[in-house]
Amino acid sequence: MNSSTASAVIDLKDVTKTYASGELSVQALRGITFSIQPGEYVAIMGPSGSGKSTLMNLLGALDRPTTGTYKLDGIDVATLNDNELAKIRLKKLGFIFQGFNLLARTSAIKNVALPLFYAGLSPRARNDAAIQRLKEVGLGDRLTHKPNELSGGQQQRVAIARALVNDPAVLLADEPTGNLDTQTSEEIMGLFQSLNAAGRTIIMVTHDEDIAHHAKRIVRVRDGLVVADDLTAAATV
Repeated sequence: MNSSTASAVIDLKDVTKTYASGELSVQALRGITFSIQPGEYVAIMGPSGSGKSTLMNLLGALDRPTTGTYKLDGIDVATLNDNELAKIRLKKLGFIFQGFNLLARTSAIKNVALPLFYAGLSPRARNDAAIQRLKEVGLGDRLTHKPNELSGGQQQRVAIARALVNDPAVLLADEPTGNLDTQTSEEIMGLFQSLNAAGRTIIMVTHDEDIAHHAKRIVRVRDGLVVADDLTAAATV
């Protein structure tokens, strides 16, 4: 699947990750190879202990492979120091979490604008970009609301707007519907499909088969290896 890696936004080749545990070493990833092209919508699935959390950390440039290569938008992550890793996360990746990770006493606008503060934009530019992204996710009428004044689904929309605000190459979503009811989960999946239809590259980790099948491709991980990599029915819609 997706053997062409020249234009890949995500490209992993024979990636392993080994952790030291006392005198023992634990091999969380045992040779992962796959690539993701710009504009793809991919779900990553696997049971507890499969290595998918380790894989997500690597994809998010929060860690480096022990061996093998991981290129993010053409950049070999293993060659970067900690400061460079932080910069590539800020520039290339948008993160969406199960727990939303919003600042509790801060308005939707300021929550969304926060990554732009670290990117060095002016207050006005940060504000304008945050408003644009909140409108994009359907929250143009909730700009000044704080998280406790928003439903769970609205909080996740704020988190998605924040992930989008730097115009990242890839959206990484870790169990994005884990704290939401079924109807709200479907609404968030509808938003993801709209974002993907507009050209956004999305990688989503989920344990939920129904949620995974909203993606166009499912990569299944078990015992530190990719055991399946298939298109879904959504890919033909």
